[in-house]
Amino acid sequence: MADELKAGDAAPDFRATAVGGKYGAGREVSLQDFAGRRVVLYFYPKDDTPGCTVQACGLRDAWSDFEERAELFGVSVDDAKSHEKFIGKYQLPFPLLSDTDHKIVEAYGVWVEKSMYGKKYMGAERSTFVIGADGKIAALYRKVQPEEHVSLLQQALAIGR
Repeated sequence: MADELKAGDAAPDFRATAVGGKYGAGREVSLQDFAGRRVVLYFYPKDDTPGCTVQACGLRDAWSDFEERAELFGVSVDDAKSHEKFIGKYQLPFPLLSDTDHKIVEAYGVWVEKSMYGKKYMGAERSTFVIGADGKIAALYRKVQPEEHVSLLQQALAIGR
């Protein structure tokens, strides 16, 4: 993506398989399916890794704060089978989107070069996009710390106000 997305920009549409939550073993969804409702897309690197587990379990534990306020989806490049295992292992109540072709991570500008132990590779940047009922990005958080994710979303969705 040539320009980095920012608050006020139209959110890129997507089409992907949602697994878990009300979607069970999987159903295709698109952003257009949620016109008139707020949507949260939280991008994370990989199912069942330490930081991603902390982040997902934090959302699970605060689920009652979010379930009526927005459609919430975790997004990674893992396949549906991996998502099913992750959801089952940690009893995640929300759906995960499978983006194996990298279309969503690229459209949102979160498919980035990373480095670990001196080795460079491509991966998903831990980022969250809150999309308003109007289809525009209301808030975005890049390089989210897993432990801070729930409080950032609570602020973005004005929970407790």
